[in-house]
Amino acid sequence: MKSKEIRDLIDFISQTGLNEVNIETEEIKLSIKRTPDVKTKIVESGVAAVPASQIPVPAVAAAPAPVPEAPKAEDPGAGAQNYVEVKSPMIGTFYRSPNPDSPAFVAVGDKIEKGQTVCIVEAMKLFNEIESEVSGTIVKVMVENSSPVEYDQVLFLVDPS
Repeated sequence: MKSKEIRDLIDFISQTGLNEVNIETEEIKLSIKRTPDVKTKIVESGVAAVPASQIPVPAVAAAPAPVPEAPKAEDPGAGAQNYVEVKSPMIGTFYRSPNPDSPAFVAVGDKIEKGQTVCIVEAMKLFNEIESEVSGTIVKVMVENSSPVEYDQVLFLVDPS
């Protein structure tokens, strides 16, 4: 199977809405698996088994832990006056510092500027620096270090005044 044929197959699958396709011939074994919000995965090999390549997909699906986080998300609404929420733009793991030996990017009482890095969210082995969209003072850190976070979950409360 040529690269163009594989790309054409992927385009066809994305248009039909299929979530999984397995093709096996004498020369190639091809498995394409698509999950909502995740790009199509391609695994190509001779006659070797494919499941090892599909292990990361369930790991992403297993990440949701909104139950412990839900009560924390309700607290800012109750105690927040004119505070601005800095929210997670993705699902991942929240880190307050660039590495365990470094101090936190920000702490309660710190003045921050728009565009300043306030934390890191690790998603699928990529470390994404999260920047503040507002200037002000950190009032509260809403998430524990190394905790899983959900999309749009409140990470910090900032007093913009």
